[in-house]
Amino acid sequence: MSKKAPTEDEKFLFVDKDFINSPMAQADWSAKKLVWIPSERHGFEAASVKEEHGDEVLLELADNGKKVTVNKDDIQKMNPPKFSKVEDMAELTCLNEASVLHNIRERYFSGLIYTYSGLFCVVVNPYKMLPIYSEKIIDMYKGKKRHEIPPHIYSITDNAYRNMMQDREDQSILCTGESGAGKTENTKKVIQYLAVVASSHKGKKDTSAGELEKQLLQANPIMEAFGNAKTIKNDNSSRFGKFIRINFDVTGYIVGANIETYLLEKSRCIRQAKTERAFHIFYYMIAGVKDKLREELLLEPFTNYRFLSAGHVQISGQNDDELYEETMEAMNIMGLSEDERIGILKVCSAVMHLGNIEFKKERNQEQATMPDNTAAQKVCHLQGINVTDFTRAILTPRIKVGREVVQKAQTKEQADFAIEALAKAMFERLFRWLLGRVNKALDKTKRQGASFLGILDIAGFEIFEDNSFEQLCINYTNERLQQLFNHTMFIMEQEEYQREGIDWNFIDFGLDLQPCIELIERPTNPPGILALLDEECWFPKATDVSFVEKLMNTQGNHMKFSKPKQLKSKTEFSVHHYAGKVDYNATSWLTKNMDPLNDNVTSLLNASSNQFVQDLWKDADRVVGLETIAKMSGDSSMPSASKTKKGMFRTVGQLYKESLSKLMTTLHNTQPNFVRCIIPNHEKRAGKLDAHLVLEQLRCNGVLEGIRICRQGFPNRILFQEFRQRYEILAANSIPKGFMDGKQACCLMIKHLDLDPNLYRIGQSKIFFRTGVLAQLEEERDLKITVVIIAFQAQARGFLARKAFAKRQAQLTAMKVIQRNCAAYLKLRNWQWWRLFTKVKPLLQVTRQEEEMSLKDEELTKAKEVAIKFESELKEIVLKHTTMLDERNALQEQLQAETELYAEAEEMRVRLGAKKQELEEILHEMEARLEEEEDRAQALLMDKKKMQQQMQDLEEHLEEEEDARQKLQLEKVTCDGKIKKLEDDVLVMEDHNNKLMKERKLMEERIADFSTNLAEEEEKSKNLTKLKNKHESMISELEVRLKKEEKSRQELDKAKRKLEAESNDLQEQIADLQAQIADLKAQLAKKEEELQNALARLEDETAQKNNALKKIRELEGHISDLQEDLDSERVARNKAEKTKRDLGEELEALKSELEDTLDSTATQQELRAKREQEVNLLKKAIDDENRTHEAQVQEMRQKHTQTVEELTEQLEQSKRVKSNLEKAKQALEKETSDLTVEVRSLNQAKTDGEHKRKKLEGQVTELQSRFQDCEKQKTELGERCSKITVELDSVTSLLNEAEGKNIKLSKDVSSLTAQIQDSQELLAEETRQKLQFSTKLRQAEDDKNNLQEQIEEEMEAKRNVERHVSTLNVQLSDSKKKLDELSGNMEMLEESKKRLQRDLEAANNQFEEKASAYDKLEKTKNRLQQELEDILMDLDNQRQNVSNLEKKQKKFDQMLAEEKGISSKYAEERDRAEAEAREKETKTLSLARALEEAQDSREELERANKALRMEMEDLVSSKDDVGKSVHELEKGKRGLEAQVEEMKTQLEELEDELQAAEDAKLRLEVNMQALKAQFERDLQGRDEMGEEKKRQLVKQVRELETELEDERKQRATASAAKKKLETDMKDLEVQIETSNKGRDEAIKQLRKLQAQMKDFQRELEDSHAAREEVLATAKESERKAKSLEAELMQLQEELAAADRARKQAEAERDELSDELTSNSSGKSALADEKRRLDAKISQLEEELEEEQSNMEILNDRLRKSTQQVDQLNNELQTERTTSQKNESARQQMERQNKDLKAKLQEMENQVKSKFKSSISALEAKVAQLEEQLEQENREKQANAKGMRQKDKKLKDLILQVEDERKQSEQYKDQADKANVRMKQLKRQLEESEEESQRATAARRKLQRELDEATEASDAMSREVNSLKSKLRRGAEPSFSSTTRRMGGGGRRGVVDDASEEEADSQSDFNGTKSAE
Repeated sequence: MSKKAPTEDEKFLFVDKDFINSPMAQADWSAKKLVWIPSERHGFEAASVKEEHGDEVLLELADNGKKVTVNKDDIQKMNPPKFSKVEDMAELTCLNEASVLHNIRERYFSGLIYTYSGLFCVVVNPYKMLPIYSEKIIDMYKGKKRHEIPPHIYSITDNAYRNMMQDREDQSILCTGESGAGKTENTKKVIQYLAVVASSHKGKKDTSAGELEKQLLQANPIMEAFGNAKTIKNDNSSRFGKFIRINFDVTGYIVGANIETYLLEKSRCIRQAKTERAFHIFYYMIAGVKDKLREELLLEPFTNYRFLSAGHVQISGQNDDELYEETMEAMNIMGLSEDERIGILKVCSAVMHLGNIEFKKERNQEQATMPDNTAAQKVCHLQGINVTDFTRAILTPRIKVGREVVQKAQTKEQADFAIEALAKAMFERLFRWLLGRVNKALDKTKRQGASFLGILDIAGFEIFEDNSFEQLCINYTNERLQQLFNHTMFIMEQEEYQREGIDWNFIDFGLDLQPCIELIERPTNPPGILALLDEECWFPKATDVSFVEKLMNTQGNHMKFSKPKQLKSKTEFSVHHYAGKVDYNATSWLTKNMDPLNDNVTSLLNASSNQFVQDLWKDADRVVGLETIAKMSGDSSMPSASKTKKGMFRTVGQLYKESLSKLMTTLHNTQPNFVRCIIPNHEKRAGKLDAHLVLEQLRCNGVLEGIRICRQGFPNRILFQEFRQRYEILAANSIPKGFMDGKQACCLMIKHLDLDPNLYRIGQSKIFFRTGVLAQLEEERDLKITVVIIAFQAQARGFLARKAFAKRQAQLTAMKVIQRNCAAYLKLRNWQWWRLFTKVKPLLQVTRQEEEMSLKDEELTKAKEVAIKFESELKEIVLKHTTMLDERNALQEQLQAETELYAEAEEMRVRLGAKKQELEEILHEMEARLEEEEDRAQALLMDKKKMQQQMQDLEEHLEEEEDARQKLQLEKVTCDGKIKKLEDDVLVMEDHNNKLMKERKLMEERIADFSTNLAEEEEKSKNLTKLKNKHESMISELEVRLKKEEKSRQELDKAKRKLEAESNDLQEQIADLQAQIADLKAQLAKKEEELQNALARLEDETAQKNNALKKIRELEGHISDLQEDLDSERVARNKAEKTKRDLGEELEALKSELEDTLDSTATQQELRAKREQEVNLLKKAIDDENRTHEAQVQEMRQKHTQTVEELTEQLEQSKRVKSNLEKAKQALEKETSDLTVEVRSLNQAKTDGEHKRKKLEGQVTELQSRFQDCEKQKTELGERCSKITVELDSVTSLLNEAEGKNIKLSKDVSSLTAQIQDSQELLAEETRQKLQFSTKLRQAEDDKNNLQEQIEEEMEAKRNVERHVSTLNVQLSDSKKKLDELSGNMEMLEESKKRLQRDLEAANNQFEEKASAYDKLEKTKNRLQQELEDILMDLDNQRQNVSNLEKKQKKFDQMLAEEKGISSKYAEERDRAEAEAREKETKTLSLARALEEAQDSREELERANKALRMEMEDLVSSKDDVGKSVHELEKGKRGLEAQVEEMKTQLEELEDELQAAEDAKLRLEVNMQALKAQFERDLQGRDEMGEEKKRQLVKQVRELETELEDERKQRATASAAKKKLETDMKDLEVQIETSNKGRDEAIKQLRKLQAQMKDFQRELEDSHAAREEVLATAKESERKAKSLEAELMQLQEELAAADRARKQAEAERDELSDELTSNSSGKSALADEKRRLDAKISQLEEELEEEQSNMEILNDRLRKSTQQVDQLNNELQTERTTSQKNESARQQMERQNKDLKAKLQEMENQVKSKFKSSISALEAKVAQLEEQLEQENREKQANAKGMRQKDKKLKDLILQVEDERKQSEQYKDQADKANVRMKQLKRQLEESEEESQRATAARRKLQRELDEATEASDAMSREVNSLKSKLRRGAEPSFSSTTRRMGGGGRRGVVDDASEEEADSQSDFNGTKSAE
């Protein structure tokens, strides 16, 4: 039997086994001793070994037969054909480069792009679409192991997914390769497979998961648009590496995803090669952005951008417009807002415009200038920064040198570099931001996934001519990845050998790569390449040359490092990687590593007005600025400055090293799967493979490295059973007979083979071999097989020769016997007695009796045979009779069923008739409506007249407006001049403002310096106070501290002078006061203690003061924010008022239009009333909204004014304390705020002016267009009036012609319908014939199969006969031996032998003939009866199925109706619940807003409270007089108490509101839970119902299947019985043979006819399609004709009415004129009548004019209708021609069909004439049954359609249910959010309460401390006063006391002088600080 042919999918996956197992290839390989030799063209070529001469070998090439001598070392072994196209290259017995390349090449040319190589999956880019990524293939790979199915990326993904699910171990798939090798496509396929596999159970999962998978797939277009570009090798090359991490939950569904990127090639933004492109997004944007957005983005054509060096490079098969729409849609799916998308596009546009900025050198200097700043203006507009600042920042940036800031002029090269660096940084930051947003969208779920599967898509190892810093990073990454592969391979091998129990010295091959990795990444001892590069980046005078020299010195002796042999430049060095030696060029590595930027520009971008740009440049302070570059380039005076900067930023190398180490740790924690992508050629051609290119990639990708590792171990593994089966021939006698274990048998075989123990290892289930061992065994096996076959051939030839010899011997003996008999006859011929004997012998009766007896016996046997035949025939006829009776009964039942069906069809016809009548009634109604519409049209004509009058008024109005427009144009000119002046002023003001802002920044810096100096001075003063030990100095310090240093050094001098005078005056009184001094000393000790306490308090108060100052600044910032909010609200209010005015104007206009137009009918009045009501409602709503808005604004104003008043009071109090510097600062701030207000007002005025100008211009253009239209209409009306009279006459003739054409069209249509009916009937007949032919074809195919079976059986019989002959031959040989022994009886035995041989041959011939005839007859008869029975059984089954299906359908319809009712109820309940939920949500939102407002007000009050508290503390420490401060503190205390009370009341109100909101929330939750429960119950009920229905259906299907099986069994038993009954059919042998011949001829002719029929059917289908198109066009033309007829009828009626009215008017006019002439006498009496009649005439004339205008309109319509009629006629003619052609073709087809039918009939008659009448009757019955079957099939199809519709409805219902579930889940989420919000509000309330309590406690403490301080100060002041008074009153002192006093005074003076000097030095220090 023939094998099943592979499908289109399998062709590209499965290997052809016939090719592999072909013995020809095996013999060729073994005979020729084929090997591989290197070739320049093909990499390696096959050659056969001829001779060996030492180290050289003579070879003959297999392709062309050339002889070549090659060194032995260059030869590589070839694998046997058994290993051809092997799926896993690790299984190759000869593992070498040539074998690997050959295997990949053979598989690639066979369309097999995936190949395993150990752990690797090698993928070769096919450069064409293959059908191996469909859903069918995904299903094929689901849940399958790697060895069960062919290699595929799906297999690797599925295995990784299954391992993750089973072992709970994270997985990773590493895709590497060159650009264009297909890495990104394979990662896409991995994600696609996971999206299908991990979301298969959609019913169980949330809908968010499906959204997540969609987003995961949609993340790819975004990343490709911003990260991919066209290169020379690849049209869609990824210019970055990425690691996609897909998280899964415990059940295996996708939970979220995350993408990390590496090494974005940002330099592609600014320059590309000739045929290459920049990133796709730039081309998408320029091609796809339209209209307003294009203007907003300031986009230009491709050629205008310098950065797009090659202009618009088109990619074949790619449309940039469509791809732009796809990326925007993907962004929308990923959740990016419209503003964010516009921000992204603005940044891209700015990057392109940066390239258009041009710099030029000044004439005598190298300084760069920007002559044209249009591009810069565009960039600044897009980025929201100032142009002047931007140009200054690029041309003369500010650089900090030491402690001074200097402006440094830049050269042209420096400016160009800065612009390019800025463009690259912009795009990189945008890419990083986009990546963050994508990750945010993908990682929706808060919960962490149970496990993840990572996909690494990164560039592979590549060696270019010029390798830079980026290439080192890529190669370093691949070195680490190869180490990971080697390590995992080592682990896998270790596990395999441990599992099999093999002893092996384990080698970790990952350690081979460690030296190279350490050379690159080692941090110290000695430092590696990256560490040295980072170190050089910090040195000021470092260059690329110094870096390379340093590298040579430190790493010169490293085994993996070397100098290149031919040094092109000093910046070159070489590294020995695993894939080969790579020469690196280190030019500009330092700048690349630092990635410097102009920090002036970055600070500008950080302060941009665009929020999106601000977010991009958040971390602008982390940038490598111009200072470091300046240090790098120039001399630095301070070498330590570079060290201080260390840690401020991180180099590119450090960042990349860190990200790579993170990646490697994640990969080490996963189970890796390796995919290596290979590019076959650089021409992008399918089916071409460049051998050297592929070998280079295999080397770089590590595939050959993996094979090297394989060679170290035992790569070839074979199961014991397979090894024994294949190689047992080599050790035939070693294994004893009987059963033996596989391992034991293999051990015995290997012992017999005498293999070296180092070449193999025997495991538990496999035997392991080293490379090349299996090839050797294959060769030995081939030799053994050849020996066996030669021996077999020798035996066969000997047997044949012996047989021929025996035959010759028998012939010789026979010849001798014949000769002897002839000689005896010649002797007896003339002997008389012999003659007499011969004559007498026949007359003897004895001899005749024997003959007669034999004749009688023969007659008897014949008679018996005839009797047996008749009996069997009788039995057959009786059986046939019974079967025919059964068939007749069945046919009668069928007839009854068909009559019932006929009755049903008649009922259907009656129903259709009723429907037809209803449709006719609807037609009449439609005609009535048409008449009504005509009346309406007349009314509209009247309206048109009114509109014409309005047009005249408008023309007058237009003239007035033109005059006004001229005036406005003059005003516009003046306004333009003013606007230009204002713009100039605005620019000047902006420059001034920028200067002021800079001055403000400087002032702020100075203030900060002063505040730091103040803090330092305060600390110094504290230290000084502690050092002072004497009482007098302590008292002076107390006074200074109490007055807070406002009493300066002068006051101290005064006090000193007073004290000196008083001491001079009081020297006499000292003696009396010595006793008092002792008392004072005790008091002073107490005072010291109090002083120390006061000092501690002072320190606390100073700290509190600093905090208060900070909070005051925060309050000022808050006030400025509030002012901005107020301004924005004012603007919003103005906008709302404008919109209100516009709406009012529109309403008034609408009212006027409605009043003008809608007075005609009652319905229009009702509509007008409804609209007025709606307008009133809208007005009310707008008024309410305005009121609420105004109320809110007023409340906000009141609150704001209150807070402002309070804050102003506080600020006034604090301003008194503040220094002059702060006052100056306030003045500056006021000036800047005034300037900003003026600028804003100017901008607003400018914008208003522009808006007004635009509106006026629009109005002017509209008026002009209206005026022109009116003039055109005037001219057209004049022309029409002149033509009306001429056209009236032509209209009637045209109408008549149109009527005639219509009649013709109707006739044509009727003929076409008749033709269509005929064609349909013919189609039906053809389909029937087709079905008959198909049935006959099937019969013929069955006959063919039966004949094949007969042939096979005959072949078997023939084999049996041959066996029988062989046995007979053996017997003959035995008999020969006996003949030799018994030579005496030789003649008798020979005669018997001859007879036996003749009898045997005759018997054999008869047996064969009878057997063949019998089999043929039996099979034909069985086939016919089986077909009959099958057809009858199928009929019965299908009828039963149809009836069952109808019943089920009815039940299903009922169930559907019930479910619809239930679903409608649920929908209503859901709507109610949603309405309630919405109401409650609005309530909760309003409450939440109120709460937020209350919290805001509370926070503002708290801030005010804190500010007041801090001011109190400042006042305590800073006031001059203690009494005043106490009084003010008491005032503040009262104010604070009042505020605290207000806060308490507000808090209570807030708590009440909170409780109410919580109650409402609780109610909502209860309602939601109840609704949820109800919904879940309903869902469960529905699910249960659906499951019950499913079960019922499944049960029914199973019952039907059981019934079918029973019927099949019965049929099989019946066929067996029939086979037994039919025994002899000898009479029909000849007829059947002839019929078979005729049938074969008929089959051949049938095939020919079928081919012709197929062609005819195709032509018929085409003709039917054309006919259907013609019919469709004919129907359309009929419709058009009918509409035109209706219009024509209307026009005719209108014309007739107009003619009648005109004739009546003319008749009346004539009559009146006659009456006037006849009644000239009664002129005076009839004058009034004349006037009346004149008025009537004028009215009639007006009506006539109107009718004439109407006639003009009608004429226009007529023209159009005639044109349409002409078009229709043309179309009809074309259609007629096409239909005629189709008819002619159809006629030809019919003739051909008839001829074919006639031929068929002739053939059938010839065949039928040979068959009996019974067969013809059966065929007729079969045909009838087939027709019935077709009818039932049609019914079945109709039922199936019904079922599909029901299924669709069911699916819709299920979708509705799922939508409801989604909504319920959304409600749940909203409720949870509300709960969270409420909890947050509660927490905030509690925190605010705690803070208020703390504040009150602190305030109380302060009040106590103040009271104590005031009391202490009062007591001190009293004591001082008392001391002074005592000193003044005291007596004069003695001389000795005076001297002592003088000494004391001297000391005191010294101390005072010292204190003065200290104060002076302190002031000097402050002065120097401030100067600095």
